Amino acid sequence: MKGGTIQINWHDTKPVLACDFHPISALLATAGADFDIKLWATVSGIDQKKAPGVTYHSNLSYHSSAVNTLRFSPSGELLASGADGGELILWKSHTTDAGEVWKFLKSLVFHRKDVLDLQWSSDGAYIISGSVDNLCIIWDANKCSVHQILDGHFHYVQGVAWDPLEKYAASFSSDRTCRIYINKHTKTKGVEKTNYVCQHVVSKAESQMTDESKSIRSHLFHDETLPSFFRRLSWSPDGSFLLVPAGSHKSTPTSEPVNTAYVFSRKDLSRPALMLPGASKPIVAVRFCPQRFHLLGTNESSFFKLPYRIIFAVATLNSLYIYDTESAQPIVIAAGVHYAAITDIAWSPTGNYLALSSQDGYCTLLEFDNQELGLPIPEEKKVVSDANKSPVLPDVVEENKTIDKKNKNADVDSGKERVENSEKEKDENNKDGEEASSPSTREPPSKPAKRRITPMAID
Repeated sequence: MKGGTIQINWHDTKPVLACDFHPISALLATAGADFDIKLWATVSGIDQKKAPGVTYHSNLSYHSSAVNTLRFSPSGELLASGADGGELILWKSHTTDAGEVWKFLKSLVFHRKDVLDLQWSSDGAYIISGSVDNLCIIWDANKCSVHQILDGHFHYVQGVAWDPLEKYAASFSSDRTCRIYINKHTKTKGVEKTNYVCQHVVSKAESQMTDESKSIRSHLFHDETLPSFFRRLSWSPDGSFLLVPAGSHKSTPTSEPVNTAYVFSRKDLSRPALMLPGASKPIVAVRFCPQRFHLLGTNESSFFKLPYRIIFAVATLNSLYIYDTESAQPIVIAAGVHYAAITDIAWSPTGNYLALSSQDGYCTLLEFDNQELGLPIPEEKKVVSDANKSPVLPDVVEENKTIDKKNKNADVDSGKERVENSEKEKDENNKDGEEASSPSTREPPSKPAKRRITPMAID
C-alpha cells in the first residue's frame, strides 16, 4: 500500500466535504465549501514505487453554497450533489469530441435547509437524501420529483443508506436514533408503488445494574455535540449487514463511554450484533469496498460466516481503519492523517484506491497493489448470500466478549411498541445543536495502533 495526503489546491484551500469514485471510469469527484465540484483522474504510483496522485479533469459549477455530499448513480450516467440551503442537483454525462462532459440536468426542490447526505438506490431509480430540516426524502430520479417524505427524526439527518437489495433503507440523525425503513409495496390503480415504512428506531441499550432488579437505558450513539457535520452509514455490497458510525457504548452504567461503530445483521436490524470499539475519537463515516474477495482461509474464528471476504473502511475524526470480514483486527491503520475532521470515504470500483476528504482542505489517497487486498471475485461469479441467514456468527470467541453478560439486548424504540417514549425522546432531542467544525490535532501514528479495534459480540 502506498499513499498519503496530496498537497494540492483541491478547493481553494476550503474544506473538502465529500468524495466519490465514478463506478466505471474511476474518476474521483470531490465537493467543497468553495461551492464547486471537481473531477480528478488518479495517477498510479505502483510502477514508480511512489505514492499515487491525481490530475485535474474538470469543474462543475452551479451550486450557490457549500456542497456537502455527492454520489454517482450506479450506471455512472448521473451525479447527484447536495448543498447548503437545501440545494439538490442532478448532473448528466455527455459524450463529445473533446471527451466526457458533465452538465447540469435538474434541481430537486423541497428541502428547506442544508442537505448533508444522499444515496442512490441500486437500480438508479430513486435517491434518498437527509437534511438539517430533519427530513429524509425519497426522490424519483426519472421524474425528478418527490416520491416520499420520511419525517420521523427530531434533529438533523446526517446520514442515509440504501439496502442494495432494495428491501430496506436507513437514516441516521443527531437525535441519536438510527431509523430502519422497510419497503412495503402498495398498489394504486393496479400500479405497484414503492412505499417505505419505519420498522425500527434504534436508540438505546438496556444494561443491568449490580442489583439485578434494576436496569438503566443508555444511548447507543453520540448526541448533537459530535464535532462533525456527518454520520455516514453504509450497507455491505451484498446487503448482508449495515455498518453504523458515531457509536458510544457503555458496557456498564458507571463505565466511561467507548467510541465505536455498530454492525447490524440483515437477519435482525432491530439491534446491533457486533461493535468495533477502541477508537480514540468518534467514528464519523464508514464505507464498503464494492469489490468482494476470495476467502484467505487463515481465520476459522471469523465473526462473519460469508462465502467471501468483504472489506470496509472506518474513519474517525482524524484516522482510518480498514477491516475485512475474516479478521478480528484491522488490516490497515492510518493514524493522524488530517489536521481537521475527515468528512467522507470513497472506494474505487475495483478497490485499488481509497480516498478520504477532510475539512482541512485536503484529500488522502491510498493505492493498493495488485491483489494486495486479496484475490477479487469476478462479477459474474460472485456468490449471493441468503438474505434470510445472518452473516454474523451466533457464537463469538469467548475472549473477545468483553461486554457484561448481564447486559440485555439493545432496546428498540418502535413507533408502534414504544409510543410512550416518543414524546420523551422529542423533548430530549429537539433542542437545536450547533454544527461544529473545530480542527482536531494530529496524533502520533503509533498511538491508535496500541489500541487495537477488536469486534465484540453484543449479548
